[in-house]
Amino acid sequence: MKPTGSPKLVSIPANGVSLEGMLDLPENASGVVLFAHGSGSSRLSPRNNYVAGVLRDAGLGTLLIDLLTRSEDTDYATRFDIPLLTGRLLATTRWLKSMGRTQSLAIGYFGASTGAAAALQAAAEDGEIAAIVSRGGRPDLAGDDALRQVTAPTLLIVGGADSVVIELNHAAYEQLKCEKKLVIVPGASHLFEESGALEQVAKYAASWFGQYLAMR
Repeated sequence: MKPTGSPKLVSIPANGVSLEGMLDLPENASGVVLFAHGSGSSRLSPRNNYVAGVLRDAGLGTLLIDLLTRSEDTDYATRFDIPLLTGRLLATTRWLKSMGRTQSLAIGYFGASTGAAAALQAAAEDGEIAAIVSRGGRPDLAGDDALRQVTAPTLLIVGGADSVVIELNHAAYEQLKCEKKLVIVPGASHLFEESGALEQVAKYAASWFGQYLAMR
């Protein structure tokens, strides 16, 4: 296990607003994973923070960020505004590429719910993204055109009891032309709240990012 540096609260300018995030870089990090949270979630999400901790233990940096301001997040429609979320994610990616501590690191995206769609749309525009992992995501909301343009190796993780989202992920999976994998966690619901389910998600994510971010 590599030692973790001190978490740093950061403020990132994105198209006229300021986004708050938490950047945490282990010593000699092999890459950094940017978390795109889903509808109604934030950088304080206990599930994503758990996964982020496992990634840091594996030697990867993490940036958990709120893609919406507090007032925007109160509007249900805004949570599903994929172009808005994508623009914010791309702005945050540019910020990572401009900062001294992270500009040389490979970047991956971890998306949950609608955040997965934003991650895929952003990766379709930015061909330098090294890898993507979706947890209980809605990759279908990225749109077929964007899905076909993604070049980053993409892992879709879905709960076995989340039947509707499984179907939507299968449909999106068929559109992806990149290296890809679809994993179904047996018995897990949409939020992976069952015993051991989130641990499996974190294990799959750490393996996927560890493989592809180290290659860049």
